[in-house]
Amino acid sequence: MDTYERLWNGWRAAYVGSVPANQPPPGSVFTAILESGLSDEESNIVHRGRKVFVILNAFPYATGHMLVMPYREIADLEDLDAEESDEMWLTVTDAVRTVKAAYQPGGVNVGINLGRPAGGSVSEHLHVHVVPRWIGDGNFMTAIANTRTLPEALVDTAARLRAAWPR
Repeated sequence: MDTYERLWNGWRAAYVGSVPANQPPPGSVFTAILESGLSDEESNIVHRGRKVFVILNAFPYATGHMLVMPYREIADLEDLDAEESDEMWLTVTDAVRTVKAAYQPGGVNVGINLGRPAGGSVSEHLHVHVVPRWIGDGNFMTAIANTRTLPEALVDTAARLRAAWPR
């Protein structure tokens, strides 16, 4: 008999239920969120700029894990136009400042996975990960149970990051 590890994530029902059944969204999940009509609070969008926006990762590696991306659905870094590129990197810097102010992590990972073989799970929509890190954040649950524990609901994380975003 197979055994499965289960970790209750009650918030997932609302997330999964937000996409109509039998209707795959056009484009990426990020495009679907942008076109959904949901408020920033409902969709966990932390910041909106002219060309790029910041959203929480729905499956974060750590509390405060943000994704910075253009509104325009493109897959490759070199497909950004000059304005998108400038705003993207300024926004990544603001996201790092924000997560440091809100959570005081010991470090921050900033990275991009270009293409599915590189680890990009939504490779059709370019995004930059900003992940706060602490000594010991990969604790026994990650190593032994292949499970991440997060001490804060996404809606609370988004509100905290919005409040700390540079004005």
